[in-house]
Amino acid sequence: MLHLGLDIGGTKMEAVLLDDAGRVRLRERRPTNKASYQEFIDNLVSMIDGIRPSAPDGFTLGIGLPGAIDPRSGLIKNCNCLVLNGENLQATLAQRTGQPLFLANDADCFALSEAVDGAGAGYPTVFGVIVGTGCGGGVVVNGQLLSGPNAIAGEWGHNPLPAWDPATDGAAQPCYCGRENCIERFISGTGFSQRFNQTQHAELDAQAILAAAADHDAAALAHYQHFIDAFARSLASVINILDPHVIVLGGGLSNVESLYSDLPTAIEKYLFSAECRTAIVKAKYGDSSGVRGAAWLPTLSKKHSEAQSG
Repeated sequence: MLHLGLDIGGTKMEAVLLDDAGRVRLRERRPTNKASYQEFIDNLVSMIDGIRPSAPDGFTLGIGLPGAIDPRSGLIKNCNCLVLNGENLQATLAQRTGQPLFLANDADCFALSEAVDGAGAGYPTVFGVIVGTGCGGGVVVNGQLLSGPNAIAGEWGHNPLPAWDPATDGAAQPCYCGRENCIERFISGTGFSQRFNQTQHAELDAQAILAAAADHDAAALAHYQHFIDAFARSLASVINILDPHVIVLGGGLSNVESLYSDLPTAIEKYLFSAECRTAIVKAKYGDSSGVRGAAWLPTLSKKHSEAQSG
């Protein structure tokens, strides 16, 4: 059996066709059509139908998207592809494609991918973290995504930064969600660069700031050290509650190699334990983790249902 996963982004959609061993049989990308819900659906179904000749015996279908699926209504919420909000995407696609499908948040798909055959494989509990444009997360326990009645498991980026202090953390940071000082406003790539530019009256992106820190620029180095401290506070609060066996980092800032030596020591100051024994590792599949996790959704959901009924 082949497994088709789709990762829906604000600007592009990616599809990958995997076999049971996780080998890629086909990969395709095309722009996301956001003109209207109908045009979005037509574009997505066209993409799926175009892949069918490559899988004459059929495929399972899983989709990851930057939003959540309300467990009661089935409607999409909190999606940056705005035409999807308030729509029952699963029902629409099931009718148009004539087959069952599974939906999940894109950060959940990232975590699932890395737990199945990525950097978190073999660990009982995996916390997947994306530190890129935003700051999302997902939790996988014994090979299954953790989900709850609010469909927000792993959304640590919209908790307030622990122990926020204007003396050390600077001015309050408004978040698009309507609150202030969300973790995302401090440790996402966007938040990292915006806060530096606010204080230094500059226009640098995250990579330029990090390069300056590596060259011992005092302002950039201090900003990086604060970033590590804020990241450590935020992860410690997760470890104190969930105590995952491994934390897998993805997104643009996950490529900063010094994170993997600097974070464990910094975390220990805020942890309710003498030392941090949680492994902190870089994602194996990088930007491809989300679409791979989407492909695994139907198979793992089926196994979970069988285990529950058995």
